[in-house]
Amino acid sequence: MKILMIGTTGAIGAKVRQALLEKHEVIAAGRNSGDVRVDITDEASIDQLYKTVGNIDAVVVTAGSSGMESFQRLQAADVMEAIHSKLMGQVNIVLKGQHYLNSNGSFTLTSGILADEAARDTVTGAIVSGAVNSFVMGAATELQRGIRINAVSPGLAEDSAGAIGHLFPGFNPVPMNKLVNAYLRSIEGVVTGQVFRVHE
Repeated sequence: MKILMIGTTGAIGAKVRQALLEKHEVIAAGRNSGDVRVDITDEASIDQLYKTVGNIDAVVVTAGSSGMESFQRLQAADVMEAIHSKLMGQVNIVLKGQHYLNSNGSFTLTSGILADEAARDTVTGAIVSGAVNSFVMGAATELQRGIRINAVSPGLAEDSAGAIGHLFPGFNPVPMNKLVNAYLRSIEGVVTGQVFRVHE
């Protein structure tokens, strides 16, 4: 398959890309690195991305951010920034990409454990991850030409635990192979409208 992968430099994205390269052509896209550039917060940039890469069989997104802020200091602007990046960035990747994706292709988005489990200073992450999951379930009923869509909801990735594990006390690090397999199941499998929760 010809796969467009947006976000390949993070802990999860790098491992997923490595696994996909064993069997597929992978076009890496990112804001500052990759084969092509894209700013997922900019609709015109997304349009240009699809025009550049042409017809593709799958799109995988492991990009997008949602900040961490104390609820007492949280402002509407903080929430909107996360919505604009991790939520609407991924939503627009699908809305625009459905017209470029080959028939029977697939989208794989990334949400996160915060949609299901609370942690300190992560309200924006909870909002956005929950919304990504809901978008996937709704979009799956309306995408045409056999196009599938799923989300992977990662827990605390093993490769990130050393750097951010202190922010998630008591969370079990998730082995990287389990996370990678969830993405492969979505990309190479047959199901749609699913959230693959890989939380421990």
